[in-house]
Amino acid sequence: MQSIYSFLPPKLSELLQDLTPEMIERIEEIRIRINRPVEVSDGRDYMLLPYIVDEEAASQLLNQLTRFSMYTMEEELKRGYITIEGGHRIGLAGKVILDKGSVKAIIHISSFNIRIAKEKLGCSVHLLPYLYRNSWQNTMIIGPPQTGKTTLLRDLARIASQGMEECRIPAIKTGIVDERSEIAGSVRGVPQLQFGPRVDVLDACPKAEGMMMLIRSMSPEIIVADEIGRAEDAAAVLEAVNAGIQLLITIHGHSLEDVLKRPTIRAIMELQVFSRFILLGRTRNGGFSCKVLDEKGAEITMERSVPG
Repeated sequence: MQSIYSFLPPKLSELLQDLTPEMIERIEEIRIRINRPVEVSDGRDYMLLPYIVDEEAASQLLNQLTRFSMYTMEEELKRGYITIEGGHRIGLAGKVILDKGSVKAIIHISSFNIRIAKEKLGCSVHLLPYLYRNSWQNTMIIGPPQTGKTTLLRDLARIASQGMEECRIPAIKTGIVDERSEIAGSVRGVPQLQFGPRVDVLDACPKAEGMMMLIRSMSPEIIVADEIGRAEDAAAVLEAVNAGIQLLITIHGHSLEDVLKRPTIRAIMELQVFSRFILLGRTRNGGFSCKVLDEKGAEITMERSVPG
């Protein structure tokens, strides 16, 4: 959290640091909106009253994020988010400027959503007997927002790129297409989070194009990508599989049935490209749940709580 405190207006930084260590450890998102209280989420949402964000505080935050140069961050602002040291991603909302129907920039920024990048080293280890059988199984991780999809994916990528001797998993060439800079949390192209020695990252690159670039240039043995969903993503998945490359990907959804309803995804599902599906969810007490399905959608694990 230190890298986040350094960007925040002093008053807000002090307010967050006054929380208990347990609360700070659980924080997943910090939402900052002009003329509104700060909202903090740890699976449940609550407001940090009575502090209200004013325009001066929002301007201070934006200046820190852009290092007082909006011009140098033009591409990031166009995408609607900025990634900072530590791999944390700050989403932005405000007035959008269009150019020929496409977003040119966001100005008069009034909302910030700080998504805390958390490394849960080893959070995927209990799943390895289902996901690795002499080689990695093509795996799709399914879940709604804030259920730990990226956290789990990141740990699997780490294990693939460094290996795990006790599980007889060798280190293999691992390519990460990190369209939103969330998996590796790269800053100036360098991953800020922990991976093994055999990892190559395409940061801020569209997934479909990035998968093809990796196949042509880096000869990966496994490709890792977050939040597929477009028709071109599905086409790239088929290209990768036909090239003999294993896949670890995530997709937004509440169930396997939910994913099967999407026309852009249905083709690769009907071809049984994926032999493993991991379903993530939230429990009523704010915890996480996880179960593994085989290629036919049959459950092969008992549901259990997992770290997010």
